[in-house]
Amino acid sequence: MNQKERMLKNLPYKSWMDGLPEDRLAAKKKIYEYNLLPPDKTKEREALLRNILGKTCEGYLNIESPFFCDYGYNIEVGTDFFANYNFTVLDVGKVRIGDHFMAGPNVGIYTAGHPVHPETRNSGYEYGIDITIGDNVWVGGHVCIMPGVTIGNNVVIAGGSVVTKDIPDNVIAAGNPCRVIREITENDRDCYFRDRKFDVDDYRA
Repeated sequence: MNQKERMLKNLPYKSWMDGLPEDRLAAKKKIYEYNLLPPDKTKEREALLRNILGKTCEGYLNIESPFFCDYGYNIEVGTDFFANYNFTVLDVGKVRIGDHFMAGPNVGIYTAGHPVHPETRNSGYEYGIDITIGDNVWVGGHVCIMPGVTIGNNVVIAGGSVVTKDIPDNVIAAGNPCRVIREITENDRDCYFRDRKFDVDDYRA
């Protein structure tokens, strides 16, 4: 098993071997081009983004520039995907994101990590552990999602949170480390912010 195969299996690997530097360079070239495209070149931006990412679906797809990732081909996203400025994905492991995803500015999704012990870390081995995010998830600004985490469906992660453990379906979670604050209920349906109710009727599907 070569180092790239080890990386893709979430095993310790060395990042400077077996074509991995070339893969990262190829991704950087595409990302550089994407980040420099004029904002009105919407079709070109979407086409290039679909070429960077490993798997996309029909429907809305947009990441505001600048955007950064390691490989691109390890990122899979569903339909209706939006990420705001400075979206950073260290996609050493797979990052799987469901439908109807929104991310605020400065969100980081980090599958990558290094051994804790300094001598082991100095060996050059690193790792990536897959991250999975369900459908209908909103991740607030400055959130960090750490290796190995699974976030369920219909979840809101409050801004500034550091997600180190799995988050179940249908909850609001916040903090460092991120923890469940409460469930999302029918009482939330008619509110746009905390207890502020909509003054219009067309928000209901």
